[in-house]
Amino acid sequence: MLLCCMLSIPVYSCPLCNRQIREGIYNSQFYPNLFTLALAFVALTIIVIVLTVISTVRYRRGMQAHPQLILLSPVPLTTAATVLGIGIGGFIDGIVLHQVLRVHEMLSNKIPATDYIGKSINMFWDGIFHAFCLIVTVIGIVLLWKVSKRRHAGKLLSAGLLLGWGIFNLVEGVIDHQVLQLHNVVEYAHNHQPANYIFLGISVVMILVSVSMIRSHHRSRHWPQV
Repeated sequence: MLLCCMLSIPVYSCPLCNRQIREGIYNSQFYPNLFTLALAFVALTIIVIVLTVISTVRYRRGMQAHPQLILLSPVPLTTAATVLGIGIGGFIDGIVLHQVLRVHEMLSNKIPATDYIGKSINMFWDGIFHAFCLIVTVIGIVLLWKVSKRRHAGKLLSAGLLLGWGIFNLVEGVIDHQVLQLHNVVEYAHNHQPANYIFLGISVVMILVSVSMIRSHHRSRHWPQV
């Protein structure tokens, strides 16, 4: 309320000046909700780290037999592209499904977005979700910036972006849709599961296609079979 007065903002146009909205956001569930939103990104971070470690170890083993390929390691570019793909995938999910199509919002299965109060609370948590996506995207850009320019890297970059997007959808779909049940792909459908399963199925297809592209790139560049 004080901020509205200082900035000369009418109270009716300031969501956080509404007591019900404030209480719906900054209550005993604020930190649990924040932790819940971060949980999917923590899982994504662990997956990226594990994949990077595994691919790096396998590649270094291959270098023992093919030392001439050490400068052509695909690991940094794949990792950077995957991280960037996770961030972009999150933005696509938030922009297309949450804001444009409005088939669900971040906590719409817990707090129905059917009135002004519920809509405003969900919009706040959508913003927190996008903040996490922005952090991941910036990290991906920094990693990509550190990777030197390479010939024939376009296919590997595209595959990494697709892989990150698919991983994001799969993890977010399993954790937020199935386990925590924060929202469903189509929130207001009579049966939530068909759309949820289609979402997961498309995610798996994206991952399989990206892995196939990466393997194809390695074979075309005569990478060692490791």
